[in-house]
Amino acid sequence: MYVVVMGCGRVGASLAGALQRIGHEVAVIDRDETAFLRLDPSFEGHRVVGMGFDRDVLVKAGIEKAEAFAAVSSGDNSNIIAARVARETFGVDKVVARIYDAKRAAVYERLGIPTVATVPWATDRFLHNLLRDDPTTKWRDPSGSVAVVLLDFHEGWIGRKVSLLEDATHSRVAFIIRFGTGILPDKKTVIQSDDEIYVAAVSGTVAEAVALSSNPPPSDA
Repeated sequence: MYVVVMGCGRVGASLAGALQRIGHEVAVIDRDETAFLRLDPSFEGHRVVGMGFDRDVLVKAGIEKAEAFAAVSSGDNSNIIAARVARETFGVDKVVARIYDAKRAAVYERLGIPTVATVPWATDRFLHNLLRDDPTTKWRDPSGSVAVVLLDFHEGWIGRKVSLLEDATHSRVAFIIRFGTGILPDKKTVIQSDDEIYVAAVSGTVAEAVALSSNPPPSDA
């Protein structure tokens, strides 16, 4: 999927990197060229300097072929204008806007534009709305820093060790429900076909872990 991200702050850079890691093509827009320094050195996506609500800038970023658009700049007005242009002018189906003002966010939600707020939760929510993954969180610690989520893992993981899945998803297997009974796995535990695997992950990586587990194991696993 081709995704355009407007804004290369902490959330924008994190979101762009996460999208690339799970196999999507990404373009990032920011009016400040130095903002792209926040991107991981391994980032291979398109970088476009300019205002994200400018139609010419959006076209340069590939909005006409984009399947998803995320407006994550520091300004509410810029984000919502850009989101509406992406949705109404270019017909992008999956559009998400970051809005700091909770009251305004509720208004735009009613208009059909999903909104996201607060840095610790932002990357998870954007990935959820853009990719329509459903990483149903079963538990989250009081600070919101760590969450436990049920994986919908690829069948290729059956017969592989839990430790390999942990390495691939950058998470930790908290417990497994097997034949109706909970077990605490160790590094030698092998995944079985009917296992329900619950992993613990840091906020901002939960949706990424879910997406990675749905992929087949890497060839060297």
